[in-house]
Amino acid sequence: MCTSCGCSEGGQARLTDPVTGKTESVADHEHAHSHALDHFHAHPHEHAHPHVPEQGHGHRHGHEHEHGHEHGHGHEHEYKAEVPLTGLHSRMQGTMLRLEQDVLARNDRVAERNRSWLQGRGVLALNLVSSPGAGKTTLLEKTIRAVQAQIPIRVVEGDQETSLDAERIRATGCPSVQVNTGTGCHLDALMVERALQKLDPPNGALLLIENVGNLVCPALFDLGEAAKVVILSVTEGQDKPLKYPHMFRAAQLLLVNKTDLLPHVDFDIETCFDYARRVNPEIELLRVSARTSEGLDRWYGWLRARMGAAGLRVAS
Repeated sequence: MCTSCGCSEGGQARLTDPVTGKTESVADHEHAHSHALDHFHAHPHEHAHPHVPEQGHGHRHGHEHEHGHEHGHGHEHEYKAEVPLTGLHSRMQGTMLRLEQDVLARNDRVAERNRSWLQGRGVLALNLVSSPGAGKTTLLEKTIRAVQAQIPIRVVEGDQETSLDAERIRATGCPSVQVNTGTGCHLDALMVERALQKLDPPNGALLLIENVGNLVCPALFDLGEAAKVVILSVTEGQDKPLKYPHMFRAAQLLLVNKTDLLPHVDFDIETCFDYARRVNPEIELLRVSARTSEGLDRWYGWLRARMGAAGLRVAS
């Protein structure tokens, strides 16, 4: 389970191929992926697969979390308790912290396999995170239609239920796979690994992962992506970077979406950007409207720049 929120983790997750309609369970145990991983690497493409040890990979993420555990990326955490950790409560808290450490360490091992595989194939993966209704899917639809002639795109859709978003993406002509997490509130690395087996992205592709709408737990779970992109709509309030600092600290880019609604809401973009910089001085900032296309050229330019920085070719 995810000890941060109590959701069940992995065992109830399902992966659905919108083309065939076939649905299968995503196993929740390390040993369950061993045969699948052999199949995962036994494909006809020619590309390097650098060896990745089970522990450590040289990657360090700059985000911090208020939990007393360490896991595979060298995170240092501080656990803050509002009640004394004595007696039974102390023992229970210690058990939960060990459980969370095990869950995150196991996830990080799979994330490193994903990262190594994606890098070996030359695929840039971005993890799109936001609250529900921030406009991720609409942004993806606009992005795919605008740049898919220059960049091959594949999409992993994450939701608790339904394949509605994957069907919307598939209507653009872009291959997609739907992952339903059941009671889970986030995607994890094993779910993405299984989705990659189905998508089989080509060399030089851009993989866009639309995570479950949630500004909390997706900040903790590395999926093997090159960067997190957090999307915030102007209807949510300008103070979200301060209220959910771990997510904004983990992200490389903040997109403030639905700017066409600014005349109708009490939202100051510069204040929001200032709050985001307080949490993460390195974060990049863009204002966009997926509905009217305002600012989307700058977003497309950011994507092309990331592809270029990864050594991937963008067709003219």
